[in-house]
Amino acid sequence: MVRAIYGGSFNPIHWGHLGLARWVVEHTDVEELWLMVTPNNPLKDKTILTSEESRYEAAKAAVEREGLNGVIVSDFEFSLPRPNYTAQTLRYLSARYPNDEWVLLIGEDNWRLFPQWREWMWILENYRVLVYPRHSDDGVSFSLPEGKVKNVQYLAQAPYFDISSTQIREKMKNK
Repeated sequence: MVRAIYGGSFNPIHWGHLGLARWVVEHTDVEELWLMVTPNNPLKDKTILTSEESRYEAAKAAVEREGLNGVIVSDFEFSLPRPNYTAQTLRYLSARYPNDEWVLLIGEDNWRLFPQWREWMWILENYRVLVYPRHSDDGVSFSLPEGKVKNVQYLAQAPYFDISSTQIREKMKNK
C-alpha cells in the first residue's frame, strides 16, 4: 500500500488541508493519506499551539464531517520522543509497516526550508516527496536541490488553496 504522511500542526485544520488531502488521494497513487498531527514542529513557535489533543480531535471531526475516504487522522507522533523529526517518524512507520511505501507530502513553502530539516538528505534518498503548490510573493519558484533528486515530484496540477492556519488565527485574534 502507498501511504503518505501529511504532517502539520493543524492549528487549526481548515478546508485547504482537507481539500488537498482529498485531491492527493483521488489524483495520485497514494492510497491512504495520514494527516499526521504533530505535537510541535521544531521549526515553529510552540507557544501559539492549542493542545495536541484538541488539534487531533478537531482534525478527526473535520475529516469525518467531510467524509474523506482514504484520509486517516493520526496521533502517531504523540508517542514518539520529542522533539519530533520527520526522519524519525518515517523510520518508525517503516519499521511498523514494512510492506508499505511511505511518501512525504509537503508544501512548497516547506520545500524551501527542507535543507533545515534534520536528516533532509536521508529523507530524499529513502522516500518519495510530493510537493504541493503554496504560492508566495517572494518570486521564487519551485526548484530541486543541486544534483539529481529522483524522488521529488511537484504536484503542479494540485489545487492551490489561498488560506493558512496563520491567517485564521490572525482573523480570530482580530475578531
